[in-house]
Amino acid sequence: MNAGSGKRLTADDRAVWQKVAQSVRPSAFCFDKETFLEAVNPPPAERLMGRVMTARAAVSEPDKIKRPSPLPDLDVGRTPGLDRRTQIRMIRGALPIEARLDLHGLSRDQAHPRLSSFIAQAYERGKRAVLIITGKGQAGGGVLKAEVPRWLNLPGTRDKILGFSYAQPRDGGDGALYVLVKRRRG
Repeated sequence: MNAGSGKRLTADDRAVWQKVAQSVRPSAFCFDKETFLEAVNPPPAERLMGRVMTARAAVSEPDKIKRPSPLPDLDVGRTPGLDRRTQIRMIRGALPIEARLDLHGLSRDQAHPRLSSFIAQAYERGKRAVLIITGKGQAGGGVLKAEVPRWLNLPGTRDKILGFSYAQPRDGGDGALYVLVKRRRG
């Protein structure tokens, strides 16, 4: 029925409207505290931002809850949206390295801001292929080696890169990453 038609609702129309109004539920993006706590208290197998977080921790540390990037997550060598030729050139180390960042010897808390700043500067300066050296860690299980790919997928950084892959042995092998930075628009 048109709102501008000037006709009033009949008793039957009002009854139908009441049923419809009672069946409406809030959208997934509008919820109360209990629903929020259920959403951020994942089962043990699920991870939020790389760590399992309890609902209490999520509520007490809201800065650690970040919206996921609308872009698909990247993984080492998996670069959705990147043309095959460029992807192969990146994996083979055939793109000229325009900047390097060595994170050897840094703690997780020191390395993350440096990585974010480095990617932002590379993006602003129009650098395309950069090398990030993480080191391999003891027995190949380095903390930074595991964290850097996750950090590259965080909002603020993910929107500036197209993909990444392990470097060739001459550039550090699996203790380093080639990162392809997006071209700056505008």
